[in-house]
Amino acid sequence: MSVFNLGSLNIDRVYRTNHFVRPGETITCSSYAEFAGGKGLNQSIALARAGADVIHIGKIGQDGISLKNLLEQNNVNTQNIFVTDKPSGHAIIQVDDHGENAIVLYGGANQAITSNEIQLGLKSAQTGDWLLLQNETNRIKEAIHLGAERGLKIVFNPAPMEKEVSSLPFQDISWLIVNELEGEMISGEKTPKKIAQNILNRFPDISIVVTRGAKGVYFANNSNEFSLPAEKVPVIDTTGAGDTFIGFFIAELSDNKPVKDSLIIASKAAAACVSKPGAANSIPSRSSL
Repeated sequence: MSVFNLGSLNIDRVYRTNHFVRPGETITCSSYAEFAGGKGLNQSIALARAGADVIHIGKIGQDGISLKNLLEQNNVNTQNIFVTDKPSGHAIIQVDDHGENAIVLYGGANQAITSNEIQLGLKSAQTGDWLLLQNETNRIKEAIHLGAERGLKIVFNPAPMEKEVSSLPFQDISWLIVNELEGEMISGEKTPKKIAQNILNRFPDISIVVTRGAKGVYFANNSNEFSLPAEKVPVIDTTGAGDTFIGFFIAELSDNKPVKDSLIIASKAAAACVSKPGAANSIPSRSSL
């Protein structure tokens, strides 16, 4: 089945620092680099490198044509990427000596998607196809409604997490993929098991994946639950690891693979990603795992 990804397209500006800058502080960086990024772009590339048939729906400024070109080079369908006079989205990313990151995000063209563009983007979607959504574009609620009307399997990754997320129609979402902080903000609970229980009590048809970084991953739905450990690898840069995990996980599911097997492959891909600097350029291929 095809995966339609309504997602952000960003230019990542990455600064290596020995610690994250604090309020009132000015620090120097040891290096600077620009990469293609955005959760949407990263997840589309991960999907494609995992072997999925992926159609990206999004928007860029004239400064972002290289982002569209990169997706095309990775066998992503880009016919529904629209161009505006607004600047493309971009991110300012600090990466510290431990490989952790802190990100400031500018939405730009990602926040200028129109209702008509979403309808055009999903025009060819068929019942049983997948719709992947993050929270870096506008019109998420509208996309969920339209995806549900078309019988799509809807996957939502609520990052960056904002209070508006609580008003979304979770009853139409098939898969919710969150980290522990996002899960706590949605449920009010702190542990993966309690996060899942709280959400399933309200939306019993949803399946939940809680990513836990070095602690692994937790899965739950209304009939099953289990945890899996993380792959143990040297960490160079965690940027894009979560997006890599999601892309590979959905690619495996869309190919009718079992949930546990899909999570294992996704964890291997995320581990490969953190072993290299950058986001999109560090996403592995399925054959390399």
